[in-house]
Amino acid sequence: MAVHAHPDDESSKGAATTAKYVREGAEVLVVTCTGGERGDVLNPKLKDDPHILRDISQVRRDEMEAARQVLGVQQSWLGFVDSGLPEGDPLPPLPRGCFYLEPLDVATEALVREIRRFRPHVVTTYDENGGYPHPDHVMTHRVSVAAFEAAGDPDRFPHAGEPWQPLKLYYNGGFTRARFEAFHEALLARGKESPFVDWLERAGKRPQRNVTTRVHAADYFDLRDDALRAHATQVDPDGFFFAVPNSLQAEIWPTEEYELAMSHVATDDDEDDLFAGIPSSLAEADALAGRSDLELLRDDRVAPTVKEWS
Repeated sequence: MAVHAHPDDESSKGAATTAKYVREGAEVLVVTCTGGERGDVLNPKLKDDPHILRDISQVRRDEMEAARQVLGVQQSWLGFVDSGLPEGDPLPPLPRGCFYLEPLDVATEALVREIRRFRPHVVTTYDENGGYPHPDHVMTHRVSVAAFEAAGDPDRFPHAGEPWQPLKLYYNGGFTRARFEAFHEALLARGKESPFVDWLERAGKRPQRNVTTRVHAADYFDLRDDALRAHATQVDPDGFFFAVPNSLQAEIWPTEEYELAMSHVATDDDEDDLFAGIPSSLAEADALAGRSDLELLRDDRVAPTVKEWS
């Protein structure tokens, strides 16, 4: 299960990984927390399109369906309202009724329902900073962590389905400084202009995350890009995301990165698979995941959490 804030996030963060697992026989569900209704139109060719201006909500749903088909994933909407990205100094208040202002238990219950319905072994989401500080991304982190902890507890949200404890929680880690430095240097070495100069200057001020897991997904970079282009309002087809040819990316950076945040199975710090440590037998994995969180913590076969939550 990949939990994302808006339609298009699933295609810009971990999309090659999800496409890879689908084609290897796994079931993958993308959960989209909001409809992206307040997102700007970032494709300069579409900024004045009257259909988009009239009904951006439906346009973004249609784009999500097109991307879903490209990736081969399942997808569900949690139904919350985009918070928008506030700008100004001081920042304006967030709009009433938006996702970020929802009571945490209300939003958590919605995701717990999806976890208990879909019964994933692995959940991916954003780090505590949201990957970048959009209020919906930060809220997606909070809700994902709370739901991961609550879904296996029979005393939490008992009306929301039979308890199910996912075994591993990851943060998406694709926007690493090392990755973009490699792209930047490769373009310069080939006499091409790099679009990453400003990004690298900004990234230099951020602490770097602890990458624990590198999934080899180069064979699926074209599908990733096709899915991203399906979100036509949200991406400039001549822009940042497509500056490095996929053949070059496959040569210098063929993986997508993740940070293991919590695990109920034994793991190490150098994985190449999000399912590392999970029993290969589906029945055994399901039996472990189906037990409550309290039962898991009493089992000496289960690894302690990788990170304590603040």
